[in-house]
Amino acid sequence: MESFSTSGYFPEPYNLGGQIQMIWTQLRAPLFVPFLTVLMKICLGMSIMLFIERVYMGFVIVYIKLFTRKIEKRYKWESFKDDIELGNSAYPLVLVQIPMFNEKEVYQLSIGAACGLSWPSDRIVIQVLDDSTDPIIKGLVEMECQRWASKGINIHYQVRDNRKGYKAGALKEGLRHRYANECEYVAIFDADFQPEPDFLWQTIPFLHHNAELGLVQARWKFVNSDECLMTRMQEMSLDYHFKVEQEVGSSTYAFFGFNGTAGVWRMAAIDEAGGWKDRTTVEDMDLAVRASLKGWKFLYLGSLKVKNELPSSYKAYRYQQHRWSCGPANLFRKMVLEIITNKKVTLWKKLYVIYSFFFVRKIVAHLVTFVFYCVVLPTTMMVPEVVVPQWGAVYIPITITVLNAIGTPRSFHLLVFWILFENVMSLHRTKATFIGLFETNRVNEWVVTEKHGDASKFKGITKQLKKPRFKLGERLHMLELGVGIFLFICGCFDFAFGEYRYYIYLYLQAIAFFIMGFGYIGIEVPNS
Repeated sequence: MESFSTSGYFPEPYNLGGQIQMIWTQLRAPLFVPFLTVLMKICLGMSIMLFIERVYMGFVIVYIKLFTRKIEKRYKWESFKDDIELGNSAYPLVLVQIPMFNEKEVYQLSIGAACGLSWPSDRIVIQVLDDSTDPIIKGLVEMECQRWASKGINIHYQVRDNRKGYKAGALKEGLRHRYANECEYVAIFDADFQPEPDFLWQTIPFLHHNAELGLVQARWKFVNSDECLMTRMQEMSLDYHFKVEQEVGSSTYAFFGFNGTAGVWRMAAIDEAGGWKDRTTVEDMDLAVRASLKGWKFLYLGSLKVKNELPSSYKAYRYQQHRWSCGPANLFRKMVLEIITNKKVTLWKKLYVIYSFFFVRKIVAHLVTFVFYCVVLPTTMMVPEVVVPQWGAVYIPITITVLNAIGTPRSFHLLVFWILFENVMSLHRTKATFIGLFETNRVNEWVVTEKHGDASKFKGITKQLKKPRFKLGERLHMLELGVGIFLFICGCFDFAFGEYRYYIYLYLQAIAFFIMGFGYIGIEVPNS
């Protein structure tokens, strides 16, 4: 009689891990390999597009610095001269708009800075557009306006009975007043912006002496960039935007977007473009694109800096980045045909706006950062049949990263932290980009960025006096934690079976996702 053998009856190895490995091996070749290969090639193509864009802008900046005059010198600029006969009427009438919403910590700073602008007192109008829903804050802002009015400042406190259109709605409503229609130019400052007294003297002459200019945009200067590591990372990203992207757009007479604040518009340009619209959450970019399509030119003054505040809590920064990523993608969807069919601007300008400004910077840059470096590259650790070329996985990313970081040389030693931080944020930017492109449920979400003003200066004292309460729902971010677990698993696969030692990057990136997933980034400033 033949003996019974368990080893012959059951296949080896007979265990759950072996079965999973066998199923994975069988599915990998026909299903995952083709899909991952196509996705990798798409990501490599987007990487090349972004690489060319960054190198192009780098060459333009070097050329400008070495061989050309500053862009502002290409436009006529003359200081205003007193006229005995005309008196102050020789100076144009300027409106200064300050939109705000429950800005308890910074309303005094912004109103005080606007009221401190040096310009003939009878030729400037300050307009505070308060959409606050907190009656206490509303009363404080109104009292502050009355205080400045008692000093002889021409200041108007304007409120609405609704928040329709958010900031765009407030700005549009503000321009409907008779005194606003009499103004030739309008300067706009968000509630945390503090312009220097000579701001109008440096900007208005450009508009006054160059009829083709519709906008003069100043640069942002961050007062709290040293507050924490997160604000340092933001400074690196925004410095590149202002020192390179805005400078290139202005210098090549192509196009750059209005940053929504710290800029002066010609009223005629706003009117001809169709005024403020609230169809997206980037009303500033919307207006700039429409004005540009009407033939108006913009000037960026990199030498003129306006102080403002960076978001110092992770929650506030996430909301801001959602708006800044979702809005442009949604605007691109709405305006691409309008740009293509426009007959007032050159083909070069159309291509620049559609391809460079919108597609590469506002869509490709977000998608490739997350999809390639946080999804495709890690997944290839478990699908060895798909090999990412080293030039795409290493050389191009290093070049792009260095070109981005040059704008903030003081933080160059933080380059690795910046890479990891930006990759985590690319998760939310990618999600927001898809929401904007497909107009899903959060497409018009508008959450005003929380500001702390001087309160952040006392964070050390506050921490000693009061320990922040741990709120599980607010502290844990499941998306970040989920991606972190995925990257960690991929890192373990590469450590065990890989050849290229990508696990070093994967482990570091997983740690970054875990840190931000558990909310250990930014500062905590308890509300008083």
